[in-house]
Amino acid sequence: MMGHPRVRMVHHSSIGIFMTRPDNKFTEPPKFDYDEVAPVIDGEEFFKVIRSRRSVRLYTKDPIPEAVMRRALDAALLAPNSSNLQCWEFYWVKNPDKKAKLVEACLGQPAAKSAQELVVAVARTNTWNWARKEMLKIFDGNEKAAIKVPAAARDYYQKLVPYVYGQGPLGVLGLVKKGLVWSIGWFRAIPREPTSRTHLKIWAVKSTALACENYMLALRAQGYDSCPMEGYDSARLRCLLKLPCDAIPVMVISAGKRAKGGIYGAQIRFSAENFIKEV
Repeated sequence: MMGHPRVRMVHHSSIGIFMTRPDNKFTEPPKFDYDEVAPVIDGEEFFKVIRSRRSVRLYTKDPIPEAVMRRALDAALLAPNSSNLQCWEFYWVKNPDKKAKLVEACLGQPAAKSAQELVVAVARTNTWNWARKEMLKIFDGNEKAAIKVPAAARDYYQKLVPYVYGQGPLGVLGLVKKGLVWSIGWFRAIPREPTSRTHLKIWAVKSTALACENYMLALRAQGYDSCPMEGYDSARLRCLLKLPCDAIPVMVISAGKRAKGGIYGAQIRFSAENFIKEV
């Protein structure tokens, strides 16, 4: 489990600097002495994985090897996420008693009851401070190994992240930011969120949802299936997992080998022109 450091207030002079004048340390790309060559990908195999991923609601009794589960969960943690703050947690429920209670919390639906494995994806809004400190520790380690870390990268985690994500006691800092954003937004483009705990919830859920997709596609790539479930009793789920107050259950994902009748019909998608807008 991640630590739960207290959110600290950022001095108002720092707020003024970030809100009133863009700093080129944050608008220009940092000069990293690093390059990563993209591997050659079999595109057809990738799209086969996407096309064959279905929400499966009935599974066989075939177990999922532990190595398959761990590889899929590792893939979840490789998902893109805001500022690399990795505001997610994945509860792989293995204890039989807890698993039975989780099935009950999922209303006993077949996708949960017949699943070989159940994972609860949880978004966290209070772990950003822990994560930024971890990033700074990595930077310190790199510099000890004579790997230069651009000043802009260090400043981002030292100065900008606390300002952007910190809301202050009783949300006071968020209210100050909201007023500044409203005023300055009349004159230039400016990031307008997060200025409340509600915004932080949206922020954390977005990144966690991306990780969920990675996890489900990784299962399919290894020959297994999944079903993301929103139908559950969130209060019972929170109690079962002893979630802290800032934790937000995003979905419960069941997994296993698809059984006959586990897919309820051909996939239905509306015309792309309803959703893809070229402007």
